[in-house]
Amino acid sequence: MDIKVVGANENNLKNISVEIPRNKLVVVTGVSGSGKSSLVFDTIFAEGQREFLESMSTYAQRSIPKLSPANVTAIEGLSPCIIIDQRPLARNPRSTVGTVTEVYTFVRLLFARMGLPILNSSEFSFNNPSGACEKCSGLGNELLPDLSRLIDQSKSLNEGAILHKTWKVDSRYWNIIKTSGFFDMDKKLSDFTDEELHKLLYSEPINLKNDSAGYVQSFHFEGVIHRIMDRQNDSRGLSINSYDETFFSKQLCRSCKGSRLNEKARSVKINDISIVDMLNLEVTDLLEVIDAFEGKIAETITPFIKKMLNHMIDVGIGYLTLNRSVATLSNGESQKVKLARQLGSSLHQLIYVLDEPTAGLHEKDVEKINEILKCLVKKDNTVIVVEHDKSVMLSADYIIDMGPGAGVHGGEIVAQGKLDNFLQQDSITARYLKNDKKKKFFNRRLSESFIEMNNISLHNLQNINVKIPKNVMTCITGVSGSGKSSLIDVLVSRVKNIIIVDQSPIGQSARSNPLTYTGTFDAVRKEFSLSTGQDASLFTFNGKGACNECNGLGYITMDMNFLGDIKQLCQECKGKRYKTSVLNYKYKNKNISEVLNLTIDEAINFFQDKEIINKLLLLSQVGLGYLTLGQSLDTLSGGEVQRVKLAKQLSLKGNIYVLDEPTRGLHFKDIDTLMNVLNKLVEKGNTVIIVEHNMDVIKEADWIIDLGPEGGKNGGRIIAEGTPEQIINIECSYTGKYLSKEL
Repeated sequence: MDIKVVGANENNLKNISVEIPRNKLVVVTGVSGSGKSSLVFDTIFAEGQREFLESMSTYAQRSIPKLSPANVTAIEGLSPCIIIDQRPLARNPRSTVGTVTEVYTFVRLLFARMGLPILNSSEFSFNNPSGACEKCSGLGNELLPDLSRLIDQSKSLNEGAILHKTWKVDSRYWNIIKTSGFFDMDKKLSDFTDEELHKLLYSEPINLKNDSAGYVQSFHFEGVIHRIMDRQNDSRGLSINSYDETFFSKQLCRSCKGSRLNEKARSVKINDISIVDMLNLEVTDLLEVIDAFEGKIAETITPFIKKMLNHMIDVGIGYLTLNRSVATLSNGESQKVKLARQLGSSLHQLIYVLDEPTAGLHEKDVEKINEILKCLVKKDNTVIVVEHDKSVMLSADYIIDMGPGAGVHGGEIVAQGKLDNFLQQDSITARYLKNDKKKKFFNRRLSESFIEMNNISLHNLQNINVKIPKNVMTCITGVSGSGKSSLIDVLVSRVKNIIIVDQSPIGQSARSNPLTYTGTFDAVRKEFSLSTGQDASLFTFNGKGACNECNGLGYITMDMNFLGDIKQLCQECKGKRYKTSVLNYKYKNKNISEVLNLTIDEAINFFQDKEIINKLLLLSQVGLGYLTLGQSLDTLSGGEVQRVKLAKQLSLKGNIYVLDEPTRGLHFKDIDTLMNVLNKLVEKGNTVIIVEHNMDVIKEADWIIDLGPEGGKNGGRIIAEGTPEQIINIECSYTGKYLSKEL
């Protein structure tokens, strides 16, 4: 039985109905904002999750809030759904690649059974006091005070020499320092003796009494750093901790050297190999070590370890170590770890929904992902992938193309079918796949000046020298883990005035939107104020105009613990964010909520204010005209976030722009738009440096620097430098191999 969706209206979907074949690899594609995620994640996955939870016992359902049904008439043929998206894994600093894949559990068991001297399994756990390093409590790093951030030695205590807000002038703790009588409050800290400075910063608590003004007060004086460290060690996770951390630098623990384990656990060995040695090996090397273990115990425990390590290699993360903190993984790497875990599952007849599993991968690694997706299908599962990669589309059993445009111009199915049939239909995606739309190549630009950097050895970079041409477009290429990001880190540290346009969030708050980020919302509220005679502050959803029930969010969030947060539409304002009284005031026959629901392209024609129009035009130029003015920035994809940042920088000249995988989340058509923008930047005299895997971008670059040949310790070297035409002639370059097919 196929999966049948009838009358889907979630977000911009226009009452669509579709049949999706089961036990097949189905790719859903379309331009950014066309409705792919609304169909796959907000409709199919959401309903699969809701129906699964509602199938639980009444007792279990008591502790689970009732989920709102998706906006769809009916769905048939569903089974439990598993989502593999690009959201980071748990940010718990104690989570490592080894713990989230559960490989470390079996490694601990192996050492408990085969290691000498003999310890039990819990004594190899850095999450257990019996195994954790005493100094860092199993975190692997320690916070060391950065005095340049904490104190200003050119000032006295009376002048605010302590920069931490807890000790600001006239605060309680500043008064304790003053009342203690230990220090000259008018003396600059640079004139303090070593003993005085040590007492101010590191003193243990000293109990004191104050007898002045006719009363007696008991209190204790404590060094600034001593108090902050006590607070950091408080297991209650106080909210002040993250602020305190800004006055420290994080470094590897000096006791365990980042291994997280105590000396007792570190001393146990199997075949002269300690558990720390194994945790710090790259997965590919660790597999060889595990393979060499012999005996009945090894034969019982190692199969799971080897199976999971092989899955990690298959998904292209064989360069990771088990000790790697998941907090340091990219979104793409997090997704690959999730995918590796699912490959080890024995469940079948599931529906897997994946969000761009090829994101951040070189074409060489994409081939492996295609094999893995097919492997999941062979286990009698249905795999539905939201994807833009050409090779994934060409290997799909069935393709569904959304569009024709984005936002209000999308939400329809414009083509669908098996590959041969799909290519005969008239859709943007089909035309690109058939190469009906020939790419326009820009003339290669040459440069006579360079950014030169020598002796680079960060992470796996092997003492390389590099010359990056100025005023042209350069692509930094190479397989995952080859050293591209490390090279950019060095570039940023050595060269001034670099504008980084990456995919990191631009607003953690759900209240941030394109208007607030570009600084245009003030002008919009001013227009409403002039039109209605009301104070401009009334038209902000962060202030007195906000709905009292949801405080201007438009929804209510419910914490479902391990199942994640659930958002439900606010029943008071019905998602409009404002009080009803505010919505009675209108500008050009629209209230503020209706204006926030306009797309950027619609708003350009709606407003008359030049400041508003010019800033919105920049967003439209980078292909984001389909976003609504009030769309929360935390709902944007990484590619959309990057283009919002790019729009903010477009008016500048003579700069160095560094972009990290700008094509992630972009359709062929959107990539064309992006390349036009980037080429205009170069033509204005800017230098554009792109870390990229997409061949449509790489083949249009003026210059390529290819790193590799592999990832991890087998990478970190410059394999090739030159124009695309020169790169394809270098045999050891994987990039050259795949680029030759495009040229």
